[in-house]
Amino acid sequence: MEKPLFLFPALGISSADAVAKAYMDDVIALVLGSFILALAIERYHIHRRLALNITLRFCGDPVRPSLLLLGITGTTAFVSMWIHNTACTVMMMPVATGILQRFPRGGGAGQGEGEEKQEVRRFSKAVVLGVVYASAVGGMATLTGTGVNIILVGMWSAYFPEKEPITFSSWMSFGLPMALLMFLALWVTLCFMYCSNNTGKALSAYLDGTHLRRELSLLGPMAFAEKMVLAVFGGLIVLWMTRNLTDDIPGWGVLFHDQVGDGTVTIMMATLLFIIPSGKNGGEKLMDWNKCRKIQWNIVLLLGAGFAIADGFRTSGLTGILSDGLRFLEGAPTLVIVPVACVFSGVITEFMSDDSTTTLVLPLFAELAKSIEVHPALLMISGAVGAQLSYLFPIGSPSNVVGFSTGHITIKDLVATGLPLKVVGVAALTVLLPTLGSVIFGMDKSPS
Repeated sequence: MEKPLFLFPALGISSADAVAKAYMDDVIALVLGSFILALAIERYHIHRRLALNITLRFCGDPVRPSLLLLGITGTTAFVSMWIHNTACTVMMMPVATGILQRFPRGGGAGQGEGEEKQEVRRFSKAVVLGVVYASAVGGMATLTGTGVNIILVGMWSAYFPEKEPITFSSWMSFGLPMALLMFLALWVTLCFMYCSNNTGKALSAYLDGTHLRRELSLLGPMAFAEKMVLAVFGGLIVLWMTRNLTDDIPGWGVLFHDQVGDGTVTIMMATLLFIIPSGKNGGEKLMDWNKCRKIQWNIVLLLGAGFAIADGFRTSGLTGILSDGLRFLEGAPTLVIVPVACVFSGVITEFMSDDSTTTLVLPLFAELAKSIEVHPALLMISGAVGAQLSYLFPIGSPSNVVGFSTGHITIKDLVATGLPLKVVGVAALTVLLPTLGSVIFGMDKSPS
């Protein structure tokens, strides 16, 4: 993560100042601010309250497994839209496994009991897989949901500074429909593979609304601190969405001559958490730096290293050499370019982390777009989305590791569930990017 800081200057690839700047820019500020907000949500158990409320409403009486899965995965996907998907998985997995702890893990003595517990174990797999994949799917919808989107924005501005930047609102206009399609596919897949007509009956012996209401009552009424954190978070979302609107209706960013970025807003709102009192005695604030020790600095450094490596690829000319191997796409129709680029990235991401894959393939696609004269968004967005489809093996994503470590799922479960989702992802991108994406990212204009 920190190797480019000393290797690139020593090898003459980039200057020390250029490499250091890659580790702290507006994109990194966006990540830091969102991490602080995520810690505030975790500190006051807002995610747990949200999950219990939604799950309680979807649980049904008697238990309806499909609706219970919809509540758990829907909550996870929504939370993942606003915080990093890895942090979301870490936060939501204990909520999910807390429900699963009521279920038996061992076999039964009688045949009927064994069949019932088999249904419960299959549903347990669905819950864990649902949290893992829902965090990935929800992260697609916004810039803050995954490091891949952050890397895409950083490399887009580095390679094509003359083009309109990818903003929070513009990406969400494209990413949210994509995420909704993926979420629907996820829910249908989980219900089809892990739920049967007997699942509800098997679950009713261990789970009902009474259990969930008891856990919710233990949290007590919503405190002043929780309300303030939600207010700050809601204000941040509004500011993100309204900074840049349309050419005809400029957002509030024009008041600052477009010098303010999404990272600026995020840090400003995160700073409020250190100013607003929590409502407790002693003048305690909503957050302090002791509570920020859990910031995932490894992800921050990894993103910075990715930007530094991308800059090194560009300045050394390596991307131009490597992109020549993909020149067979020259003259190919859009319906070929998009799935090929997505599958190319999607295969690599199964054997290395999604962030590392993005760092590797986006510089190649940026140079390739220049050489074959297609709009760079066509290739770079395809590569970024493909990198997020790391659904088959634990190594592909930290979220996969979190789910795998629970002991409820195996690699076979990941492959069986993730493969159809991966196919749906490629197909959805092939349809949405040349249509909706063309309007949002200006791909109907000249690629020059």
